[in-house]
Amino acid sequence: MIPCPISDATAVYDVVPEANRKVIDALDYFIVENVRSARRFLSKAGIQRKIDDLEFVELNEHTREGAAVEAMVKPILEGRSAGVISEAGVPGVADPGAMVAEACHLKGIRVVPLVGPSSILLSIMASGLNGQSFAFNGYLPVKLPERAKAIKSFERRAQVEHQSQIFIEAPYRNVKLAEQLLAVCSPATRLTIACDITSPNEIILTRSIESWRRVGLPDIAKRPTIFIIG
Repeated sequence: MIPCPISDATAVYDVVPEANRKVIDALDYFIVENVRSARRFLSKAGIQRKIDDLEFVELNEHTREGAAVEAMVKPILEGRSAGVISEAGVPGVADPGAMVAEACHLKGIRVVPLVGPSSILLSIMASGLNGQSFAFNGYLPVKLPERAKAIKSFERRAQVEHQSQIFIEAPYRNVKLAEQLLAVCSPATRLTIACDITSPNEIILTRSIESWRRVGLPDIAKRPTIFIIG
């Protein structure tokens, strides 16, 4: 499981250990979320092999579990090693790479995670919210009434269980979600907005809903963002 930078503006070895290169250099078979992005990452990583000599197969949100994943694992069963690369950050977390990891475990194939940046963990690390108990909830419902209900449910869990609630949104819907959070949540509830993590334009701010209402939201339109309430 090979992490890559979250932001295109960040150099590979600013956020990924140099030791990962030795592992990557030993591979010629990659299971990736997007071939173009993976090739660009490997080129920036300065691998020894020629990119055109490598074999890539795509595993993404359109891949169905079953025969397609079995076919990806078959070369590993035959003796090859494979590298799994996500679009950004760490594979297997909020990422389809989990499917191939599961298939490998079922067949007794060792799965090795390499060190690298996870926007989920980095955001909770810097948030000042509860890092002893937290939950990643993925995407909230798109429709406003269902989303408002989900927000109130997560807010109750944060208050009653003292558990930080983490979620994400498609970047083009960030502003609408943030505005609804300010409208729905209680004034004392704390909200972390973590945007463009590890990039030169990184924003990680935690304020009460009351404070966010007073100072206004940062510019998060169309920028990868993590939201945490606690």
